[in-house]
Amino acid sequence: MQLMRSWLFVPGNRPRMIRKAPTLGADVIVFDLEDALPSAEKASGRRLVAEALENPSGGSLRYVRIEADPGRGLEDARAVVRPGLDGLVLPKVSEVSHLQQTDAALGALEAGAGMEPGSVRMLAMIESARGLLEAPAIAAASSRMVGLFFGAEDFTLDLGVFASDDEGPDEMLYARSAVAVAAASRGLVAVDRIVPEFQTLEPLAADSKRACRLGFGGKGVIHPRQIACVHQAFTPTEKQVEKARQVIEGFEQAHREGSGTVQVEGKMVDWPIVEKARRLIRMAEASKSEEPD
Repeated sequence: MQLMRSWLFVPGNRPRMIRKAPTLGADVIVFDLEDALPSAEKASGRRLVAEALENPSGGSLRYVRIEADPGRGLEDARAVVRPGLDGLVLPKVSEVSHLQQTDAALGALEAGAGMEPGSVRMLAMIESARGLLEAPAIAAASSRMVGLFFGAEDFTLDLGVFASDDEGPDEMLYARSAVAVAAASRGLVAVDRIVPEFQTLEPLAADSKRACRLGFGGKGVIHPRQIACVHQAFTPTEKQVEKARQVIEGFEQAHREGSGTVQVEGKMVDWPIVEKARRLIRMAEASKSEEPD
């Protein structure tokens, strides 16, 4: 089971940060050639990222966020599609045709780089009202799709919503839920918004727990301090694992005795609950296998 809890965005023009990224323990490193990169440093940034992909990954998946403009985005892709690249993050996706064009271009680039067809995956960022309405179609646009990312800052800009200090837990609830549902409809991972605050981790911890309950499987991060906090929120606790084992054992015992249902701690347990318990245990085992020795 491939974990994609933390998506660490690393500016493509910062050599020290690029070198350090594989040592930080993020599930996914996103080398950023879009927002974080001044146009004057585009060529050097592409070169730095391409060189980084030739080095050991440190166990992290490696993605590159390319430009939203199709032409400039294709130039970014040409520079970085090579062995060592796991996927592209596509910003501001609002229509299926964008993904289909990228899919076709990737086929030729993979062939030129000697890579297996379809090995470069795509993560689409939903950052506008139109993108949100098209999210189910975007999720189904290509076999390369690995997930959807909710980009809150651009989304609220598109809606004309301004940030406030008294944001409640249900801010952007509809939009976040819609992205999570669209991703789940195709069996993809849903990645939640970035929390800009990193000096204190309380807002991130609360927002990550909320995202997990909404159906997200991961969260964008912008600072190494945020990685462990996100992992904790998206990793089952020992108490949850123990309860899941009890549910599975109780259900299997009931099944052997000819009963289709069982009670655990006074609650009726049926097949969907058992499947959720099995998935939780798989997540816990995958998390444990990625812990440092």
